[in-house]
Amino acid sequence: MENTYTAVIKQDDGWWIGWIEEIPGVNCQEKTREELMETLRVTLKEALEMNRNEALTVAASDYSEVALKI
Repeated sequence: MENTYTAVIKQDDGWWIGWIEEIPGVNCQEKTREELMETLRVTLKEALEMNRNEALTVAASDYSEVALKI
């Protein structure tokens, strides 16, 4: 399943910095826009995987996973 997220990016003092709007804590800084976009993708993927693993650990057993569309 492919999802779309929103990156807010800007150049500041020679660095490109960016945040993912929908996921708190996913922010990166790189020297080029291209490097920033790739680092944001990798960091977002890692954050989603970590959040998912944490949720499944907390649920422990006898849980259901339900897809939500908004």
